[in-house]
Amino acid sequence: MGRGKIAIRRIDNSTSRQVTFSKRRKGLLKKAKELAILCDAEVGVVVFSATGRVYDYASTSMKSVMERYTRAKGEHHLVMNPSSETMFWQREATSLRQRLHKLHETHRQLMGELSGLDIKDLQNIENQLETNLDGIRKRKEQLLLEEIQELHRKGSLVHQENMELYRNINIMCQENTELHRKVDATREANDKNSVMPDGFSKPEEANVLIHLQLSQPHQQAEGLQLKAPKLGFQLN
Repeated sequence: MGRGKIAIRRIDNSTSRQVTFSKRRKGLLKKAKELAILCDAEVGVVVFSATGRVYDYASTSMKSVMERYTRAKGEHHLVMNPSSETMFWQREATSLRQRLHKLHETHRQLMGELSGLDIKDLQNIENQLETNLDGIRKRKEQLLLEEIQELHRKGSLVHQENMELYRNINIMCQENTELHRKVDATREANDKNSVMPDGFSKPEEANVLIHLQLSQPHQQAEGLQLKAPKLGFQLN
C-alpha cells in the first residue's frame, strides 16, 4: 500500500506536532546542506520552534549570509526605487564605521590595552587568545612536519646518488684491475718472445754490454821487430 497523503494544516495534537517538527526540521536542514554542496550555492536557513528555540544552518556563516541578503535586498530596492539610494549608502557607511570601530577595539585589546573591561570581556579575550595560540601551534607543527618530510625526501635522494656513485667506483676498480692484468700478461709474453734460441737474450732488452777488444800481435822469438813502412813523397 502506498503512503497516505498528509493534509497541510496545523496539527492539533501537541506530541504529534513536536515529532513532526523534529522530523521536518532535520529533513529541511539536510536538504539545505545537500543544496549547498551539490550546487555550490550559499545557503542559510533559520527555524524558530513554537517554544522559541532556534535552529539554523549556513553553508559559510550566518553573518555572511545575512550581510549578503541585506545587500541584495538593498540593491533590489535601489533598482525599484532610485530615490532611496542616498539612504542606502548612508546605512552602508554607518555599518562600515561600526565594523572599523570594532576592529580597532579588538586590536587595542589584543595589544594589551584592557582598561574598562569586565571579567566577562577578559574571559572572552583569554579564550580568543588561547584559540589563536592553538591555531598557531597547529600551523607550526604542520610546517615542521612538512619540512621534516622534505628533508627525508632529500636524504633519500642523496642516499640513492651515493649508492650509484659506489656502484660506478666498483665498476671502475674492476675495469682497472682487468686492465692491469692484461698489461702484465702482455709484458710477460713480450719477455718470453725476446729470448734468443741459443739461450742468450738480446743485448738491447737484456741490457748486456758486449766489449770487443783487439789483441796485439806477438813478437817473434828470433828478436825480429816489425817495422811499419814509411810513406812519403820527395820533391826535387
